[in-house]
Amino acid sequence: MRFVERLLLENQAWAGEIKHRDPHMFDRLSAGQSPEVLWIGCSDSRVPAEQICNTSPGEMFIHRNVANRVCPNEAGFMSVLEYAVAVLKVRHIIVCGHHRCGGVQAAMTDENTGFSHLDNHLDGIRDIRRRHANELAKMNNDADRLDQMVALNVIDQVRTLSELPLIKAQWSCHQRPTIHGMVYALETGRLREIERWDGEHCEAVQACAV
Repeated sequence: MRFVERLLLENQAWAGEIKHRDPHMFDRLSAGQSPEVLWIGCSDSRVPAEQICNTSPGEMFIHRNVANRVCPNEAGFMSVLEYAVAVLKVRHIIVCGHHRCGGVQAAMTDENTGFSHLDNHLDGIRDIRRRHANELAKMNNDADRLDQMVALNVIDQVRTLSELPLIKAQWSCHQRPTIHGMVYALETGRLREIERWDGEHCEAVQACAV
C-alpha cells in the first residue's frame, strides 16, 4: 500500500473513532474555532504539537517553520499572528523549540546550506550564535552546545514577539496574550518552559522538578 493511500485509510479510521467517542465534535468544529493558544513551533516531523500536548482539534492555532522562527518580514507568518491575536484573541502564544533541531544545527556555522531561502531564514539564528559565542565556546559537548542554542533561539523569539507593534497594541486594548518560550526534549518527550513575557518584561522560568 502506498503511503498516501495509507493516510486516507488512517483518516477514515480516525474520523470514525472520534465520531464514536464524541458524536458532536465535528458539528462543534464546523461551527467555528476559539483556541486559547497560538503555537509557533518547528516544522520537524518529530514534534507534532497536538500529540505532545495531548490536545484535541480546535484547542491550538498552529504555525510551524524551520527552527520555530518569529518572522516579522514574512507575510505568511504575520498573517497567522494577526489572525490569532486580533481575531481569535488567543490568551497565550507559545514559541517551542526542540533538542537536536536540524535548523539550529545548520546555523551553528557560517557555512551556507546551498539553499537560498533556508540560509536567509537561518541568518537570525547565526546572529544569536555570534552574540553568545563566548558562552557557547565554554561548552565542551557539541550536543549540549546545540541544545543551548535551541534555548537561546527560543528566548530570542519570545523577545522579538514582545517588541512587535501588533502585540503591544493588543496589550494597550486589554487583549493581553502572554508569551511562553518552551523547549521540547526529543529524548524524554517532555516540555519545559524557559522564558515568559507578561506584558511588562521577559523573565526566565524555573522549571519544576518532576
